[in-house]
Amino acid sequence: MMKSVPMSAVNHCGIRGNKGLRRPLNIGRNFSRVAHYYDDYCAVQNKSGTELIGRITGDGYRRILDIGCGTGNFTKLLAERFDLASITAVDISPEMVGLAQEKLKDLRIEFVVGDAEVVDLSGQFDLISSNAALQWFGKIETVLARCRALLEEGGMIAFSAFGPDTFKELGESIRRLYGDYATISASGFADKVQIRRGLRTNFSQADVEEVSYREDYPSLRALLESIRYTGTRGSGVTSGRIWTGRDMDELEKVYKDGFERIEATYQVYYCKGIA
Repeated sequence: MMKSVPMSAVNHCGIRGNKGLRRPLNIGRNFSRVAHYYDDYCAVQNKSGTELIGRITGDGYRRILDIGCGTGNFTKLLAERFDLASITAVDISPEMVGLAQEKLKDLRIEFVVGDAEVVDLSGQFDLISSNAALQWFGKIETVLARCRALLEEGGMIAFSAFGPDTFKELGESIRRLYGDYATISASGFADKVQIRRGLRTNFSQADVEEVSYREDYPSLRALLESIRYTGTRGSGVTSGRIWTGRDMDELEKVYKDGFERIEATYQVYYCKGIA
């Protein structure tokens, strides 16, 4: 059963001013704070992980890098699918990595705490994979260039990432209520064109497929709670606004007037590249 979410939780849902998205400097802290709740709220992330593992072609991988491993749910799928491979799993949150280590302690996985954009990763890999994490990184072209440098010739990158239409209903409801002053962090995620360009720049073969999932929530508070406890709140509120119970009620009414119920879209890109 979902616990009630405090009024202040809206301040953690990724609502921001209109200056554009920057990768939050405190992203690791955000995920660490919710690490022990994450597995109770990550149904969509688990769904995309299951879909992603089924899209990885080939079976002969021996050295795998999992970027943004979180609590290890997708890492476990990699270990089960490629049971002879050596896996390195990296995440910026020490608490997330601690939970993953405990969950997967009997599997041959090396865990690394650090920012995958800059952390020192020795050697090369024949498969790099990431589930629902790369949307939080800096420029997607830069991230993919680094992944290419870590891949052996002929190796594969396969990842899923949320797109800018994720939580579009919430973003539209906020704009209807407050104009363009406040938007949500997801609106700044890399889109299909940017991801495809980054892949084609760095890989000989590239493929991006878009899938949308829709989830219903019993209330606005339940949606915001899910966003908060999966770490997808982004950079939070930068406008300095403190949301009240009345604000929440008004926003829920606008949301239901526009979409009839509290339904949220998760736009997911499934991406592949061959080095």
